[in-house]
Amino acid sequence: MSFQPIIKAQGLVKHYGRVVALDHADLELFPGEVLGVIGDNGAGKSTLIKAISGALQVNAGEILLENKPVSFKNPMEAREAGIETVYQNLAVSPALSIADNMYLGRELRISGIFGKVFRMLDKKTMQQQARVKLSDLGLLTIQNINQAIETLSGGQRQGVAVARAVAFGSRVVIMDEPTAALGVKESKLVIDLIKDVREQGMPVILISHNMPQVFEVSDRIQILRLGKSVAVVKPETHSMSEAVSIMTGALDPHDHEAGAYCSPPNGN
Repeated sequence: MSFQPIIKAQGLVKHYGRVVALDHADLELFPGEVLGVIGDNGAGKSTLIKAISGALQVNAGEILLENKPVSFKNPMEAREAGIETVYQNLAVSPALSIADNMYLGRELRISGIFGKVFRMLDKKTMQQQARVKLSDLGLLTIQNINQAIETLSGGQRQGVAVARAVAFGSRVVIMDEPTAALGVKESKLVIDLIKDVREQGMPVILISHNMPQVFEVSDRIQILRLGKSVAVVKPETHSMSEAVSIMTGALDPHDHEAGAYCSPPNGN
């Protein structure tokens, strides 16, 4: 059986006037893996992810989702295709409850005339399903599904955002610096959540500046430099210092005995 990537981006180019944000960048995400994406400031990490998640359109190149070309005009189209993104700025509504945030923009309505005509929400079902999703990710330390998001810690808020992404992401979850605003204890919670998501079979793209976290949780690591994809390495073949050296241009990835690019997670 062939081992095909869930997402394949090839030759992506994005420029803003004379500024080149992506210079024929590539990316492959395989089933059931966590792909770390690292690079210095301005390397093109966020631009690459925004292109995949529909937040921007590239000037050239192609994105394939399960071997079919896609061109998302906005993030909503990407979400409808099963690609969910968790951002570092905790994209939740503090005044709303946990359950309301889980279904924000996807609210369920009760059946019959009251739902269709009067647009009444099915709060009971949303609360039940939100509780199940949080339980699946081990987040039932949250006492009340109806408590406001603003009463939660930073790690718990990010947990809700992750749970929402997993609940509705049928194909891919993208996490953009998910621990950037968190402390050590709360960061560990999010890293554990990423591992749980992988165990459920959901592939994850993790963008982060935190090298120890990237090496702890990633199966493969994509290294970007000046808008280019310069290497894909594995934690077992490259050290953090080698990855940083490749990222900054101090080390030629082709000089490493393990090679610049590595095979998919299963080695095929």
